[in-house]
Amino acid sequence: MEKKVKVGIIGCGGIANGKHMPSLSKLADVELAAFCDLVEERAEKAKKQYGAPDARVCTDYKELLKDPEIEVVHVCTPNRSHAAISSDALHAGKHVMCEKPMAKTAADARKMVEAAKETGKKLTIGYQHRHKPEAVYLKSVIERGDLGEIYFAKAFAIRRRGTPNWGVFLNEYEQGGGPLIDIGTHSLDITLYLMNNYEPKMVVGTKYKKVSNPECGNPWGGWDPSENTMEDSAFGFIVMKNGATIILESSWALNTSEPVPEGSTVLCGTDAGAQIKESVTINKGEFNRLIEVKPDLSSGGVAFYEGVSGDPAEMEARHWIDAVKNDTGVIVEPEQACVVSEILEAIYVSAETGQPVYFD
Repeated sequence: MEKKVKVGIIGCGGIANGKHMPSLSKLADVELAAFCDLVEERAEKAKKQYGAPDARVCTDYKELLKDPEIEVVHVCTPNRSHAAISSDALHAGKHVMCEKPMAKTAADARKMVEAAKETGKKLTIGYQHRHKPEAVYLKSVIERGDLGEIYFAKAFAIRRRGTPNWGVFLNEYEQGGGPLIDIGTHSLDITLYLMNNYEPKMVVGTKYKKVSNPECGNPWGGWDPSENTMEDSAFGFIVMKNGATIILESSWALNTSEPVPEGSTVLCGTDAGAQIKESVTINKGEFNRLIEVKPDLSSGGVAFYEGVSGDPAEMEARHWIDAVKNDTGVIVEPEQACVVSEILEAIYVSAETGQPVYFD
């Protein structure tokens, strides 16, 4: 029988249960062999639902890292601890999948990149929107040159109401920010990825805590306003070194009648334009007419695997484990995710200071 890749989960909360563990459990060549959480009961529950019969449970992640049989670690903790745990895991000889955003700060993200270089181990970040059929298709279209030079883009993650009120989402110390770093990060990542542009020049940002009744219509109910230290919306104006412009819009609560799901983007090139919102639309001129093309992505076109659906989280897990097994490149390179963190931090800094932030 094929040897299974043994994976350890650090952090058995919402994102681990909602994405990482269900996706990994569907891969026949993966064994969930260890679970770590500060709350032991959460780790025990995760083992019972997803783990091997002899899976380990612990409350100290460093104990998990001592296990020589664990090849891969998934870091699913609050943003503040991403860098320390990921770096320790890399230096312990583990390959690391860290949930987005890469880190709370740009400095921590850069430390993670250095740790991966120093150890030679694989590091990737959980930007699963790259695996959506829409993104896979549009990436191929762009690489063929259909859009020409992409010089303007918009990245959207707009909720009319959708403030998460569980865990540490409303704790700035643990997370580093609100909707910008939570969901805006997905939209910025997919936009930079499709543009293949990771060289920012200048950023101007604004953030707001203005909506006084976010619990009105909030799908998860209300919360104690005194415990919420986050913005409810944030926006960025980004100029790249090649002159391209990106506008980033993010919100958990905004009085708009046009919410847009995270991972949405609009791209404008010299030859054509495209957007990913609910689906893909390509706009261009043809035979002296302006036209829109909406490809049918309901079947075919994506490299599906046996036992794995087209769900982006499952595709992310499959590509990641294959990269580990076959020693191939990861889809989300740590250097790319680091640039996302640097831009997000620049937006926050600009919003606080009222000044543009320039990159070297």
